[in-house]
Amino acid sequence: MGTVLIIGAGGVGNVVAHKCAQIPDVFSSITLASRTLEKCRKIQHDVKEKTGRTIDIAKVDAGNVPETASLIRQVRPDVVINVALPYQDLTIMDACLETGTHYVDTANYEPIDVPKFEYKWQWAYHDRFKSKGIMAVLGCGFDPGVSNAYCAYAQKKLYDEINTIDIVDCNAGSHGHAFATNFNPEINIREITQNGKYWENGKWIETNPMEISLDFDYPEAGPKKSYLLFHEELESLVKHIKGLKRIRFWMTFSENYITHLKVLQNIGMTRVDEVEFEGKKIVPIQFLKALLPDPGSLGANYTGKTVIGCVFDGIKNGSRKKSFIYNICDHAECYKEVGSQAVSYTAGVPPVIGAMMIINGIWKGQGVFNVEQLDPEPFLEMLNKHGLPWQLTDFHSSILEK
Repeated sequence: MGTVLIIGAGGVGNVVAHKCAQIPDVFSSITLASRTLEKCRKIQHDVKEKTGRTIDIAKVDAGNVPETASLIRQVRPDVVINVALPYQDLTIMDACLETGTHYVDTANYEPIDVPKFEYKWQWAYHDRFKSKGIMAVLGCGFDPGVSNAYCAYAQKKLYDEINTIDIVDCNAGSHGHAFATNFNPEINIREITQNGKYWENGKWIETNPMEISLDFDYPEAGPKKSYLLFHEELESLVKHIKGLKRIRFWMTFSENYITHLKVLQNIGMTRVDEVEFEGKKIVPIQFLKALLPDPGSLGANYTGKTVIGCVFDGIKNGSRKKSFIYNICDHAECYKEVGSQAVSYTAGVPPVIGAMMIINGIWKGQGVFNVEQLDPEPFLEMLNKHGLPWQLTDFHSSILEK
């Protein structure tokens, strides 16, 4: 049994708190911390109603290393789960390093003034975490996270050589709003308005934002237009999947979403630099975030499903083999269980399982790790038991061979 400190009280933090409370034989004590105690109190109340367990709450400025380290010393957790993303990653890692505490997050650090995914800042912590005798598990959400575990499983169990990987992410749900993002609007919009990028034949190839698309037939969701993006797990998987010749990431967006986004871009509302307004400096995308619906409020009326997985093409016993590993998650069922929609659920369950792997001594190591560097089988087994079951099928379509 162990103690966990969750930093971040948004939709993903809500899922993490609920799921930890559902596993008392692993998580004997749970503390949820955020800048906003009101959000923590609401989650605390909801967890008590749904699970009967009382979690502790605390106020903390995750961007303040001494304050965060002080809270960690007070709580004395075995693991800190950081969902206060993306800009506070490094300060929370600093606090974990200072206190000698294991660390798990769900997405990589991104500098506030440039929309740019890159692991170099967090990978630079490896030697310091190693010398401290603790481990940090990076990107332990769904994608990145579970997608990385699917790749590690495929490399370990299904293939002698993996030639191509296509990570596909479909949200076939409907929330009833004219325009809303399924997670932090600032992160979501920054992610899809930057240039696309994929890796092929030993080099990175850059594209214009949303330049490349294809229609992918998703299980239970049907054909959906999917756009090529750059996503952080590509950067680490290129390093750790041997024999890889190409890897890409695809995500679905409706025509309505694309139309709204283009208008917002054209009028400058997605800018990440400061502009002056009535004598004050504001960042347009942060102002837009304040106007859009809180992603945590979308769950009550959300219908439909998410489908996220990896398509593999490679060699097994001298023969070509194509496989698809994926998960299907229902928005309404997630809301019934934890009070959050499926996008938060798929991101929130995996770090709980990652923390469980560390507390139970299944994932061991000193330093900084991406999920594909760790044993995927016990992790995937626990996902099956705790709400994110995965399926493995042969893949027969030629659509991804373009």
